[in-house]
Amino acid sequence: MITETGRIVAIDKQCLWVETIQRSTCESCSAEKGCGQSLVAKWGGKTSFIRVLLEGRDPAAYEVHDEVTIGIPDAVVANGSLLVYLTPLVAMMAAIFMAEWAGFEEAGVIVGAALGLVLGGVAVRWHSYQYRNDRRVQPVLMDGHEPVQWASPVQSKDNL
Repeated sequence: MITETGRIVAIDKQCLWVETIQRSTCESCSAEKGCGQSLVAKWGGKTSFIRVLLEGRDPAAYEVHDEVTIGIPDAVVANGSLLVYLTPLVAMMAAIFMAEWAGFEEAGVIVGAALGLVLGGVAVRWHSYQYRNDRRVQPVLMDGHEPVQWASPVQSKDNL
């Protein structure tokens, strides 16, 4: 699990917006001394805003400017990277092959490649929108509290 500490910048009914400074990857890299990215991160880092679901926790328990630790499972990072980088490239390659198969000239193939790349990006955006509230792919609060599980009541043998 990749963990990051951040500061709460906004509180909604269902989520927290957390501002993080992306430094954790530079601190764990073996090439830290010889990397220019590490130097830039030490000078100020790049801030980003991350939406963290509350999962049944009381939003009143948190205040703006509180510091929280969030975690993102390693599998989510790996699968997300594959989705974000490969989907547009595969769509672009498919569009190139389809344009070649249809007999388009070079300009048509180039336009097809650009359209495939854009459509792949739109597909990634649509996928991220569809799964924006899915707990399996969201950062989680590392506060030691288990999320509230909404489950249907268990039926006993007498009710069957």
